[in-house]
Amino acid sequence: MAVRIRMTRMGRRHRPFYRINAVEARTPRDGRILEKLGHYDPIEKDLTKQIVLDVERIKFWLEQGAVASDTVAQIMANAGIKSKQYEEKLQRRSRAREIARKQGKPFTKVEKAAAQQTGEAKK
Repeated sequence: MAVRIRMTRMGRRHRPFYRINAVEARTPRDGRILEKLGHYDPIEKDLTKQIVLDVERIKFWLEQGAVASDTVAQIMANAGIKSKQYEEKLQRRSRAREIARKQGKPFTKVEKAAAQQTGEAKK
């Protein structure tokens, strides 16, 4: 059984609220969960209440082989919880950025837009 740590959207229209859950990989977004691990409220002003995580249970699931989604991995990294897959992704991205810079190619959307503007200005 492949377990993923991902978010489930709750709340109402224009007022999102997300639960961070451990779910089986093949279940739909709002499907059956294995365990609730925390929540994320993007509209909450108080930063301590915006993200609430059960650190012990998240570490347990990561040790069992669970893989966090990109967004959840980023939230966990900001909270100080390291995910092996997320760190590997960041390393691959930094290597790709270095290769692109050596070749003189734009890597991000901002760099591509700047390159297009300078190209149009030269014409």
